[in-house]
Amino acid sequence: MTKTTSARRVLVVDDERVIADTLATILRQQGYETAAAYDGNSALTLCETFGPELVISDVVMPGMSGIDLAIRIRQQYPGCKILLFSGQAATSGLLDEARRKGHEFELLAKPIHPKELLARIDGIKEEAQPQL
Repeated sequence: MTKTTSARRVLVVDDERVIADTLATILRQQGYETAAAYDGNSALTLCETFGPELVISDVVMPGMSGIDLAIRIRQQYPGCKILLFSGQAATSGLLDEARRKGHEFELLAKPIHPKELLARIDGIKEEAQPQL
């Protein structure tokens, strides 16, 4: 049974293709419109055509890190929400560096259970809705 949601575009970015594709599939089964990218540059290109409302990205990737990607997305698409996830200890140093530059990002531990990820995405949707 799929959850009914408003059309919500989510871009999943991870250099491990099976992770990116699996998360995109899980989200699609829950009613989200999804796309997957496997590196930062491909993700930026997809942002131009796909127009995600949320980007979920691994932090530690070859080439452009997920944090550098998140900073660029925020600059180019300020309305896009960003969730980062990582299973590597080196991530805390990268997040500290981003904070020193004035950027704050939420970090989820990897591996993440799909139910936990969906709950966090639902929380973002609620935060984005105007309060009456």
